[in-house]
Amino acid sequence: MPKVVFQPSRREVEVADGENLLQAAAKADVLINASCGGEGTCGKCKVRVQGNVKTDDPRSRLSVEERDNGMVLACQSTVAGDLIVEVPLESELLGKGAARIKTLAATTSDWNERLAALSANPVLSKIALEINPPSLEDSVSDSTRVLRELRKALQTEDVGIDRDLMQRLGGILREGDWRVTASILYCGARPILANLEAGDTTAANYVLAVDIGTTTISAQIVDVAAKTILGEASSYNGQISLGEDVISRMVYAKKGDGLQVLQSRVVASIEQLLGKLIKRTKVRAAEIGAAVVAGNTVMTHLLLGVPTDTIREAPYVAAFRFAPLVKAADIGLQSLGRAYVLAYPCVASYLGGDITSGVVASGLIHGPELSLYIDIGTNGEIVLGNSEWLLGCSCSAGPAFEGAGVKDGVRSIPGAIEKVSIDRDDFETVFDTIGGKLAAGICGSGLIDVMAEMLRSGVLDKRGKIDMDIDCKRVRQGPYGPEFVVAWESMTSVGHDIVITEVDVDNLMRAKAAVYAGITTLVDSVGVHMGDLERVFIAGSFGNYIRVKEAVSIGLLPDLPEEKYSFVGNGSLLGCAMAAVDKSKLDYAAEITKAMSYQELSADNTFMERYMAALFLPHTDESQFPSLAGDK
Repeated sequence: MPKVVFQPSRREVEVADGENLLQAAAKADVLINASCGGEGTCGKCKVRVQGNVKTDDPRSRLSVEERDNGMVLACQSTVAGDLIVEVPLESELLGKGAARIKTLAATTSDWNERLAALSANPVLSKIALEINPPSLEDSVSDSTRVLRELRKALQTEDVGIDRDLMQRLGGILREGDWRVTASILYCGARPILANLEAGDTTAANYVLAVDIGTTTISAQIVDVAAKTILGEASSYNGQISLGEDVISRMVYAKKGDGLQVLQSRVVASIEQLLGKLIKRTKVRAAEIGAAVVAGNTVMTHLLLGVPTDTIREAPYVAAFRFAPLVKAADIGLQSLGRAYVLAYPCVASYLGGDITSGVVASGLIHGPELSLYIDIGTNGEIVLGNSEWLLGCSCSAGPAFEGAGVKDGVRSIPGAIEKVSIDRDDFETVFDTIGGKLAAGICGSGLIDVMAEMLRSGVLDKRGKIDMDIDCKRVRQGPYGPEFVVAWESMTSVGHDIVITEVDVDNLMRAKAAVYAGITTLVDSVGVHMGDLERVFIAGSFGNYIRVKEAVSIGLLPDLPEEKYSFVGNGSLLGCAMAAVDKSKLDYAAEITKAMSYQELSADNTFMERYMAALFLPHTDESQFPSLAGDK
């Protein structure tokens, strides 16, 4: 079989003749950016090849010069013999330091305060038992002997036992000289004896909390007994090189073994984070008895290896709302092996467990106040309600606020421009970058700032058009049309000016319009007004970094007093950590899933009308933003 060598990583893989080059890269664990999922429409998977390759690129996203220099689109090329493939920096998905890991920091400490306030009611508890050894007078089976003691300790007659544990039960009892520790899993009404360990291991009881985002996966090890987070790690979801949003992932899942590839990618990403956490926290994998995970409906299906075909097509039906209880080893998560994986339930095809987890974490369901929960990401997911009723919806915002579809957009990496101001007199910019590094691009919060500041300074008009007649050296005609220079090359680490183009602004306006239209559609559908909202919870990948004033000024968020806004950050992950400490959170999630009404925006004509009205800065109806009158 032909051998393909990827440079500069020097990774090799043997593949069959005719294998797609993007697929070959996936098999070599080389992550190439292909945000369209291999459809040939984004043009981001450019590679330089030496050797035998066939390429079919009818929509060519390559210039004549690039083609002359041996460049092809990986997704539109197939292997026809031995190959050397050079992956340019701009086509790489991950670089050095892409994974971030931290131990207790300010944000985690804030979360620990939330965990400390919870009832000690863990999803996985440990109980030390002394079992009476068998005798001729008491010769009942080993399992009966253990369950007899457990029923006394738990004060219940209904205790299940893990089937696989039966194979090891007798050996563990005798190894521990009949002194053992039982791990009890609470999932539903019936406790399950999930594991048994020799001796007293009650001091080591840990649960892995995982948020499976479309873009980023985040994980924490939670010390259940101490009700604290020992460490947190996050990195890109390895699926992202095969599609930047859920639609492109579902398209990829239908191609050959695409579903298996996507499932193995997400598991590998979790394994990578788990390995880093174990190394840093010194917790052994065997001491992690369960994992609580949350993700949108598509991510949850892909984690379990369940086809997503019916989610993508009308009438948009998921295979399940309540994920089956599985063992980590059953989905390929070998490091956790015998640990159970519990997933937050999903409300609908496009309103998943990440939202039920976030709603639980926010506390929205515990008060009478009319509240709004907004998760701003690739999909804008919105929940309206209080302790008595809940209504949710999802709108496709696209990944613009996560840096995709924006020329110099990046995710929240070191060097990302996260805060920007523009002088009203000379249009000079002042910006902050993450980590104080040289500028590498503009992340979500920075993009909001740039748009707001360009609008205030007159560089940008309310239609999102750059004023080319303005006396400003930063405004110029670029290869993609009018653009504004945010950072000159000398202040960057990427070797070129960092700009925001008129095309970028258009993409961002579409994203903000979708989110705002979703909010207004939901609010109007129940006959209330924006001013009736008492609390607004902001969640999402950059939810802690948005400046409300700037987000309001571009029409992304409702024009409400800032004190009504609260920032949840990664609500999905927080909900998982909370469930590890207090299993009632999963019970609340089940209630939310059953009780929440879902509004399908694709079948709502008023949503499209509101979306079109929001394609303006801040909005065509400026009465919705009274605080911005005369804002300059």
